[in-house]
Amino acid sequence: MKIAVNGATGYTGKLVAAELVRRGIDLVLIGRDKERLRQARIEAGAEGAELRFADIAVAGAFDGVLDGCDAVVNCAGPFGALGEPVVAAAVAAGCHYVDTTGEQHYVKRVFDRFGDEAARAGVAVVPAMADDGGPGDLLGHLTGAAVSPVAELVFGLWYRGGGGSQGTMRSMLTVLDAAALDYRGGRWAPGAAGPREAMRFPGAEAPVPMAAFGIPPVVTIPRHVRVERAEGFVNADLVARLRAVTPELVESLPQGPAPDARREQRWTHVAEAVGVDGRRARGEVEGSDGYGLTAVIAVEGARRLVADGAPAGVLAPAQAFDAAGFLDWLAPFGVRWRVETG
Repeated sequence: MKIAVNGATGYTGKLVAAELVRRGIDLVLIGRDKERLRQARIEAGAEGAELRFADIAVAGAFDGVLDGCDAVVNCAGPFGALGEPVVAAAVAAGCHYVDTTGEQHYVKRVFDRFGDEAARAGVAVVPAMADDGGPGDLLGHLTGAAVSPVAELVFGLWYRGGGGSQGTMRSMLTVLDAAALDYRGGRWAPGAAGPREAMRFPGAEAPVPMAAFGIPPVVTIPRHVRVERAEGFVNADLVARLRAVTPELVESLPQGPAPDARREQRWTHVAEAVGVDGRRARGEVEGSDGYGLTAVIAVEGARRLVADGAPAGVLAPAQAFDAAGFLDWLAPFGVRWRVETG
């Protein structure tokens, strides 16, 4: 098994490479800067890994780069600007694809553009295999299934502590520039932006004020849950901090948080579903170290696509993997989840 890491010189890319080394999986590191790529190989402890050089911003430069690879983990964002050539190259090479994006509109474009093409090529493409989109989609599937068909599903994310990487900040600037999508009546459309009444989260002393935000589960969950309406929110204080970020500020930041700060970061996802018959279900999943967990999720997803297979095409995480089984597998990494009805 050979798994490639695109964006291997970035903060998340280095963590993904280190996770592949920890798992004993043969890897290929891809990037545009030769010296930085060599340094990333050393930092990941992957001294024997193959290096491939390509500047994804140059048209055609990625053609053939994934030849001979079984899967690729794409960590290079902003994905809206840089992601689609990697998906196209993976499909052309017969190489399974996962990525670590949190960009809602990009996820929708991957489904819209590559679904038929990936199916014809026999390739599985699974975007948003990160700490937000991955557990969120899996949790949404289990919560919605408990009361299906679903009249309304509200998804909330609560992030606190830890800080963000340069790559995440660049991606979040693009998310803020695009109106958050809701799912209504069988299609996605810009939702009503603004604050929402607070949501309850485990571990919070009081309900947490929320704000509308473009999160991947709103795009992925309706593909495997019968739902009439879905919408997503994150904690309002996080949105306020993100809106204060400028491109100039991003460039002045370190590549990512220090290891101790990264491990102090906490995240919680809540899914609240109401069935068309009035039944209710609530799902919760929580953990820490979002960047470290993203590397674990993305690597395990790519490994499962190669070793276990999945339907060909563009897939939500819950379409590619058993939802409860994957969440249970994450327990040794500090992930806890539950779904309750009533």
